[in-house]
Amino acid sequence: MKTLLFKIIDNLEGIICQLLLVSFVILLFAQIVLRNLFSYSLPWGDELATYAFVWFAYLGAVYATKMSAHNRVTFQFKFLPRWVETFCAVLTDLIWIGFNAVFIYLSYDFVFNKMNLFWKSQTLGIPMKYFYLILPIAFIAMTLRILQNNYLKFVKKVDLADPESQEVEKFKHHDDATGDGPKPREQ
Repeated sequence: MKTLLFKIIDNLEGIICQLLLVSFVILLFAQIVLRNLFSYSLPWGDELATYAFVWFAYLGAVYATKMSAHNRVTFQFKFLPRWVETFCAVLTDLIWIGFNAVFIYLSYDFVFNKMNLFWKSQTLGIPMKYFYLILPIAFIAMTLRILQNNYLKFVKKVDLADPESQEVEKFKHHDDATGDGPKPREQ
């Protein structure tokens, strides 16, 4: 039971991202079809698609943090001792956490203290507070994922490789095993 709960929580960002992606793509497709075929559009469709896209982008950043898929410049570390790479990785993550802490504070203050509950979205009529709530949620979740990744990397000694580089390695090994790799050009 406990592992099932953790598995659901661990995959929640991916599931929500997929739902948001599907919903805003379907909404935009429906808007295009309705405008071109019927000269009509859903009054709330563009607005809802926009908010779904914004939530998708922020939760996608959280998911990328979980997967250690954010871009980092690491080429220079091949020429330096291993401890320099470790030190720089920890330092950059601490700076990232500091940035997130400032943004968590500012976004929380904005959403819960400065926003008026009567500010509503143009066509949906939903308080804007609910749409802006993604800001503190995403930066808190991103910070937790950074801490989780550092725990796994430095305490549990788990190698957190970027998913893209893992796929490249899979293709390399597959090509080597099957002999389907690039052939040398004949002169």
